[in-house]
Amino acid sequence: MPVAKTSAAKTAAAAQTAGAKTRSPAKPPAGSATVKPRIAKTKAPGGKYNPLAPERVKDILNRLDQRYPNVRCALHHNSAWELVIATILSAQCTDVMVNKVTPGLFKQYPTPEAMAKATPEELEPILRPTGFYRNKAKSVVGASKGIVENFGGEVPNEMDKLLTLPGVARKTANVVLGSWFGIGVGVVVDTHVHRISRRLELTKADDPKNIEQDLMKVIPQTKWIDFSHQIIHHGRALCIARRPKCADCPIENVCHAADKTWSTVEIHKTATP
Repeated sequence: MPVAKTSAAKTAAAAQTAGAKTRSPAKPPAGSATVKPRIAKTKAPGGKYNPLAPERVKDILNRLDQRYPNVRCALHHNSAWELVIATILSAQCTDVMVNKVTPGLFKQYPTPEAMAKATPEELEPILRPTGFYRNKAKSVVGASKGIVENFGGEVPNEMDKLLTLPGVARKTANVVLGSWFGIGVGVVVDTHVHRISRRLELTKADDPKNIEQDLMKVIPQTKWIDFSHQIIHHGRALCIARRPKCADCPIENVCHAADKTWSTVEIHKTATP
């Protein structure tokens, strides 16, 4: 005759079944953070999980504020023009490399006027370490000429005007407007923001323009500038592309990403970078 399960046995069986839906080991990796903040409400009125629940988004933003307070743009610059040039050079290149190249570049060409008089061929040897240096040389010369000829040597503080400059797309314009002018008219979507916003299920889009539009709908405008900086710092420090450091992440227990390396919560197959 089968033996009836005791209450303790039933509880253990239920816990085992629930645990199968996560990737949580018995103990977190050595040296990792084990205390996680309380999880904000993420249920829609009908009881279904809602990754865009205002409480959840607010919780994520608060945790980012605590972990990355007073964040700043990682690209070194002393003027709006230098930031334009540095951001153009950062495409498909690390900020660390750009920061190694720009001091020599700006010493030789210290103003938009000086760079506007240069030829792309003259800049190519300097820009070679940043990759795609031929196209970038054309862009920085073209942008400098545009600033001199169309805006009196001053970088404009309007999106539409910035987008007229060669080599300046919406990402670069958002960086300049946010980091130099303190104007938040959009969200910077670089590779880190692209990856992490999808991991956090703040967007399902893959195109940067659509990702930006999705983020602008759920992130308060007052946080657009800081959010981008914080996510970029988070992407470099913890939420890296391969084998993210989930056990040390301050937002681990509100993240259900499919490629997590350690988890205390259910994994969602659709939460992919």
